[in-house]
Amino acid sequence: MNSMFRKDRFLLGTFCSNCVGGMTITKAPERWVSSWENNLKLAKMLDEADIDFMLPVARWVGTPGEEIDFHGSVLETTTWAAGLLASTKNISVISTIHTAVNHPVVVAKQLATMNQIGNGRAGLNIVAGWHRPEYEALGLVLSDSHDERYGYAQEWFDIIQRLWQEEDYFDWEGKYFNLKRVKSDPRPASDIPIINAAGSKEGRDFATRNANFLFTPAIDLENAKAEILALKSQAIEKERDVDVLTFSHVICRPTEEEALQYWDYAARTNADWTAVENVIKMQFANCYSFPHEVLHLLRERFALGHGGFPLVGTPEQVADGITALAEAGFKGTTLSFVDYNAEFPYFRDHVLPILAERGLRGDGNSSSLNISK
Repeated sequence: MNSMFRKDRFLLGTFCSNCVGGMTITKAPERWVSSWENNLKLAKMLDEADIDFMLPVARWVGTPGEEIDFHGSVLETTTWAAGLLASTKNISVISTIHTAVNHPVVVAKQLATMNQIGNGRAGLNIVAGWHRPEYEALGLVLSDSHDERYGYAQEWFDIIQRLWQEEDYFDWEGKYFNLKRVKSDPRPASDIPIINAAGSKEGRDFATRNANFLFTPAIDLENAKAEILALKSQAIEKERDVDVLTFSHVICRPTEEEALQYWDYAARTNADWTAVENVIKMQFANCYSFPHEVLHLLRERFALGHGGFPLVGTPEQVADGITALAEAGFKGTTLSFVDYNAEFPYFRDHVLPILAERGLRGDGNSSSLNISK
């Protein structure tokens, strides 16, 4: 079974290890190097630690800063995922696919192939498009209409779903695609988890209609509770069950003082504030993942982990933060680190046992999640 579909635990994954710097907009010399060697080492550690998934970011151009080109070096997500699936045993590895850049007939076959490679462990993160410099770099036009972007994405995904279900050749005549005698062979032998990050009304309608997991930031946990209930209700109206994921950044140290000192060092003293401001401007211009009224308030969170929920402190404090996310209604969170390979082992050895004691990380024998402390 794909680990993303486990009901007995709060899901944990990593985010953005395929990108230089990961999620931290820092000049610190130890910032993450997103080489294949480092990603393979990380994937094997995560797999052995029973972490549930790895989620990448798809990028073709970086965001310039004073000294760094944030996400200027990125491993392509489908080849990255296929390689990691072939090198691991249990972890789900997700490919992030931009609808405007990747043809649905090609994607359908890529995911079916990846699912064979990983024995059912492949996943798909759908991006309907928002990053205008990438569109310009690729000679594409980014529509200002959310209806247009998600209308295209819906037809794109409808084609993929039919390719995964239909045994015979078929034609397709739609608004955006005109296909003659297409078929996907092989087709996936098991369900592929679908993720979609959505902030706009149109995006959330798309996610609750098509995805298994809606990906959204955790800014204020009290507000998040009501938001998650509303999203799940929206999905129920469509006769669907959709879970909500978020993303977090981890600085875990033996003492709170050490953790806070490292936050100050990595994401304040060594932040590339020019890159931070450029990332925020791009979010303002084209993306609704974050409410625009709070973007500048999250400036330091962007430097630390691209706006992710801060899990900073001792192992007990980090576990408390993860517990709070679960109690708010999130099904899981991604984790990022300044240096994934250097920092994950401490998280593995000291935080995961606390989460297991609290019932957040089931062993597969229980039928539902227990979040009591």
